[in-house]
Amino acid sequence: MAEPSSVQDLPVMWLRDNCHCPRCRDPRNGQKLFQITELPADLAFGAVRRTADGVEVDWAPDGHRSVYSAQWLAANRPGTPGPGDRRSETGKTLWTAADLHGRLPEAAWAEYLGDPETKARVLESVIGLGFALLRDVPCREGQVLDVAQTFGYVRETNYGRLFDVRVEPDPNNLAFTSARITPHTDNPYRDPVPTLQLLHCLSNEAVGGDSGLVDGFQAAATLRAEDPEAFAVLTRTLVPFRFDDAARTVLAADRPLIDVDAYGRIREVRFNNRSISTLRLPAGELDAFYRAYRTFAGIILRPELQLDFRLSPGDCLIFDNVRLLHARTAFEESGARHLQGAYADLDALAGTLAVLRRERAAAGEEFLDELAELFAGEGAGAYLGERVTMAEHMLQTAARAERAGAPDALVAAALLHDIGHFQGPVSGTELMAGTDNRHSHTGADRLAGWFGPEVTEPIRLHVAAKRYLCAVEPEYLGRLSEASVYTLQVQGGPMSASEAAAYEADPYAADGVAVRRWDDEGKDPEVSAPGFTHFRPLLAALLRTV
Repeated sequence: MAEPSSVQDLPVMWLRDNCHCPRCRDPRNGQKLFQITELPADLAFGAVRRTADGVEVDWAPDGHRSVYSAQWLAANRPGTPGPGDRRSETGKTLWTAADLHGRLPEAAWAEYLGDPETKARVLESVIGLGFALLRDVPCREGQVLDVAQTFGYVRETNYGRLFDVRVEPDPNNLAFTSARITPHTDNPYRDPVPTLQLLHCLSNEAVGGDSGLVDGFQAAATLRAEDPEAFAVLTRTLVPFRFDDAARTVLAADRPLIDVDAYGRIREVRFNNRSISTLRLPAGELDAFYRAYRTFAGIILRPELQLDFRLSPGDCLIFDNVRLLHARTAFEESGARHLQGAYADLDALAGTLAVLRRERAAAGEEFLDELAELFAGEGAGAYLGERVTMAEHMLQTAARAERAGAPDALVAAALLHDIGHFQGPVSGTELMAGTDNRHSHTGADRLAGWFGPEVTEPIRLHVAAKRYLCAVEPEYLGRLSEASVYTLQVQGGPMSASEAAAYEADPYAADGVAVRRWDDEGKDPEVSAPGFTHFRPLLAALLRTV
């Protein structure tokens, strides 16, 4: 709960500017209804009172009243890290070819359209990794426009709403030939440059014509590490990018090869040797630029940075055009090769992803409501012959994990480890009657849609961990409760040596053992543990948004 005294330590103009009352914000759209100059220059705190969910402030000298929730104050307190600018390198996962070998970020078109989680995962890959690949997109002309419109808007250019990448008899761009194309970004001569590009493969029967991607942010970060002065030169030198097709298009933009934000973080890469016009700098600056330019170009061409693959009919590549450089090998014109492309922008894609996450967050709150109901309902029932209820057992287990200083994910695993006993086809009653309900796997699978493996895998392993401990710690069996000894036999008994070795090889083996030990201790009828509401914020923070 926010204290009035702590609120009075906050900057007054900032706090008043963030008043959300109907006089300050349009309740229909949340937009501000005042100019900053309309606030009193001598703004000061008047009365400050605690409310049930935050604080209420009367402002002097105009008497305006504002209400701030404790949740809002905690999330927005000055100095608290925010979501940040995901356009810069800090919002990205930089990669080399080896990092993505055998695991391209991809999804089937039907799943992308039909499953919001798949769609969110694909869009997150475009934001975080810089690209994603949709498979089995219908091979019909114009389909690339439909793909773009699933997340944003098509950026029309002099090439049209879409363009054909194939051999043309009179090409105005090398892309429309069979020549090799080295790593580059498109349209650097535009201001603003299209920030997304899509390429949809309709046919690819040619010998050659394989595709390649280079993470330009990784290349720029490598340059910064290996040659800081060259990096600095490329961030401060304006390069004249020009395009003139001698017909109806003349385009020009002067931008650096590497653009950084106010904090010096890489935010954009424009690299296209075909489009650089003549620099007219002093001789010394030209020498410095060309030395840096050649160094950067050499890094971009390092084989370990280029991810090579071949587009097949039905593949649609979506990539960040101000981060990733794309390339193509030369190909023989005897075989058909036809891609259709379009441009779009990252802001719309990011907005679509934000909406999906907001919807996912709302669904997550509903899921937590369901868990709360389970703890209050079925959880009040008996727990496998123990002297505590099911809910008391799980809450005690989580409380012990929390007191042990366990990471939040392990606390969550401890809290939810027996969720597989709830509403299952085989209940805990059948387990006590001799039928293994495999509740560890059922629970982990049930939770996997909402939590990562750091939560679900210790749950999946907590029964196996009991069998493992019985095999490697002779004294452990003697500490089990009578009911737990009985269920041990139903669940397979102590592990064999080979089973124990296999268990130890699991990356979550130690976490499974930790949950198991807290599980064994969470059966004391004399212990009072915090309720589900105590752990709910922790669970909410761990919910997967993609």
